[in-house]
Amino acid sequence: MAVAIGCYVLAVIAGMFFLVDGVGTVVQILLWIVHGMLLVALIRKLGARESSAGAALFIVLTSAMGVYVASVARDDLTLQQRGDQVTATVVKEWRDPAQGRKARDYNYELQHQDGTRVPGRALKSPSDSFDVGQAITVIEDPEGELRPQTPGQADATGDALGAGALALAALSAVGWMTWRGSDAAKRRDDGKPSTTVRKVYKTVTRNHTTLLEQEEELREALRTYPADRRGYIKVPPERYPDISQQRAARIAWEMGLRAEAVGNRGSWRFGETVVEEVPHE
Repeated sequence: MAVAIGCYVLAVIAGMFFLVDGVGTVVQILLWIVHGMLLVALIRKLGARESSAGAALFIVLTSAMGVYVASVARDDLTLQQRGDQVTATVVKEWRDPAQGRKARDYNYELQHQDGTRVPGRALKSPSDSFDVGQAITVIEDPEGELRPQTPGQADATGDALGAGALALAALSAVGWMTWRGSDAAKRRDDGKPSTTVRKVYKTVTRNHTTLLEQEEELREALRTYPADRRGYIKVPPERYPDISQQRAARIAWEMGLRAEAVGNRGSWRFGETVVEEVPHE
């Protein structure tokens, strides 16, 4: 399942990369939303239900950023392959209009030495790099589809590495959620150690109580332990090594309480209302 989800994520990144110039922004947003919803369903099949929405959002965002950076790298490579390196003169300079906190880039209209205009849109730079009348070396697109750029701007190495890093981050999130849904993680989240750890714990603490005795002790704790300021009764799970969190949730449910699934930080928490309830046996 994890390998299938990883392949699906890469397929979506590749598909959106080829569609980025062929469909409008609204269609792209709708496709990313559908992709995110499918990811939530797939990640839940890995067993990590409580973090599926956050993980899916992270994967969608990193994938979308990776597609954008990859498209920039593709334009740079295209400009390098079919562009011509020329010397041009800056004839006009202006900044982008103010849009909230968005950075205002500098735009430069360029002209050949013979007085003809450099094809394509204006050269863009995040800083005030040139002055009117200055002669600079740029790579121009003979077809006029791409902006002219300086040789340093047209280097696609950094963009290609950035796109790869973002795709790797998306796949890493899949791997993380796979671990979260694994049996080992479930035992860790449930507060129920493995069989070997339970035996060692019982030997060290001389806790030789049976499962029924532990369940009765848990019921007594839920009846007598005071609630904290948030209304939770905190119980240390290590005192009940043979009880899973699902079984503890069932015992609490029989007593009119619910087990909290998130934010326990090493304890079991029970209350009348919870953020996310642990499914009980």
